Amino acid sequence: MSNGSNDGRVVLITGGARGIGRGMAAAFLAAGHRVMIGDLTDQKEDWTYSLANADDLSTTVTELTSGNGPDIAATPLDVTDAASCKRAVEATLERFGQLDVLVNNAGVVDSGPVDEFTEPQWDRIFDVNVKGIFLMSQAAVAALRESSDAAIVITASIAGKRGSPNMSAYCGSKFAAIGITQSLAQELAPSGIRVNALCPGVVGTAMWIEHLMVESAPTAAGRSTEFETRMEEMIPLGRAQTAQDMGEAAVYLATAKNVSGVALAVAGGLEMH
Repeated sequence: MSNGSNDGRVVLITGGARGIGRGMAAAFLAAGHRVMIGDLTDQKEDWTYSLANADDLSTTVTELTSGNGPDIAATPLDVTDAASCKRAVEATLERFGQLDVLVNNAGVVDSGPVDEFTEPQWDRIFDVNVKGIFLMSQAAVAALRESSDAAIVITASIAGKRGSPNMSAYCGSKFAAIGITQSLAQELAPSGIRVNALCPGVVGTAMWIEHLMVESAPTAAGRSTEFETRMEEMIPLGRAQTAQDMGEAAVYLATAKNVSGVALAVAGGLEMH
């Protein structure tokens, strides 16, 4: 059983190879945790933007490994596959001997008018963004119950607090993520497991640059420039959110001793309740 301090506490982060997941891994390492990142090793089907791969996993581990020891490792993971989820938990236990925090961060986005959106597109969104939370939480809960300082953090979105045109599948999946958070927070409280959702605002990951802004400019560099300009105009604090912002928030939600069942917006004032 873990000792209740951050030092030596073990975190499993899904979708941890890049973007927000990578930012979370860096933040947890800086806060004294040991980290297992899980992500795809190959893209088995066409998608609207590039997903993570084995190179991303190995690069993140190499770049985030501290000089003090092997505090981070990686495991292949497809959150839509129950067996893969179980193997990721087993790999974490084999490597680090315990599991204290599960971060359900893996997610995908797609968009389009409801009368043009296909059933396979819809199913893919919900398979990853909703069923993935269920399968990973189910696989991890027994190990989490062995911890004296257990937590689950679920990456939702401000899209789970307010709907947007042409985003019914994505918004629906993120509303579901917040509902699952609230249900698990009550269900797992008797086991001492805190469950919270993190709701990112606008982070310049592949989801935005390669998909949501694909029509803004012909090149990634052009889209990145346009992205920054739009964020200055749209967000009250005048800047986009970063993967580092999300990492800091995830560490807070995973370590706050009496916080459970919240959906914390980290959005520069773009979404307020």
